[in-house]
Amino acid sequence: MSAGNRRLDDAITDFSRREVDVDGVVKTVYVAGSGPAVVLMPEMPGISPDVLRLARWVRDAGLTVYLPSLFGTDGAYPTLEGGREVVRRACVSAEFRAFAKGGTSPVTVWLRGLARQAHAQCGGPGVGAIGLCFTGNFALTMALEPAVIAPVVNHPSLPLDDAAGLEISDEDAHAVRDRITRDGLTVLAYRFDNDRWCTGQRFAAYQALLGDAFDGRVLPGSFANTNSPPFLRDVVGSPHSVVTAHLVDEEGHPTLKARDEILAFLTDRLNHSQAPRR
Repeated sequence: MSAGNRRLDDAITDFSRREVDVDGVVKTVYVAGSGPAVVLMPEMPGISPDVLRLARWVRDAGLTVYLPSLFGTDGAYPTLEGGREVVRRACVSAEFRAFAKGGTSPVTVWLRGLARQAHAQCGGPGVGAIGLCFTGNFALTMALEPAVIAPVVNHPSLPLDDAAGLEISDEDAHAVRDRITRDGLTVLAYRFDNDRWCTGQRFAAYQALLGDAFDGRVLPGSFANTNSPPFLRDVVGSPHSVVTAHLVDEEGHPTLKARDEILAFLTDRLNHSQAPRR
């Protein structure tokens, strides 16, 4: 990595670093804030400075953010060469199901355990879950954990080889739908209209599964930040990361409004005195 890129890395000094054990599997998790918990999962190629910016916004909204390290180098600026290698490794990892017919990614079992622990530590009516890109659909699958009551699905990109597919087994899809219906949950979701990794077909599949419980919001790709890191520019190659790398941090901008909507969704549900109906 060049010296210029190193200056753009994030040292993550304002988070506590924890080694979290879920059923004998230990992963690094960065934690900050106070109040009810939100599990924020990274997007490709890892916990980038833009993902950390979103984590700080969640923290500053009066919530405790849990940011698990699932792939890549924590805090690293998304370079072209490094990002490609992270994607290659993730696509062949046993923890993820990047392609159609793979079913639910096994790492979501660990993430549900993290949500349980976060709820026990932070209290409140439940836990929020934010998925991004490669982890986008994980926020939906995490709703299999009763503690998760505020799932946010951002530009879900899996499966990579089926634009109309959902990264979840049929059995888990039915169980998630039943749980969301039973408890009256809403799934908030975002994408750009010309995103080649998260298409209208994918949002239609979510709508077919979840019905009115799916609140899918679509922004024109012309609103995306054009000054994105090399990995986003040259590998992703289209508007994609609505509230991270392609967000424009200017008052009144539609992407910043999307961020505010997500924060309001989380704070409303997680600070409410009553849990969803059982």
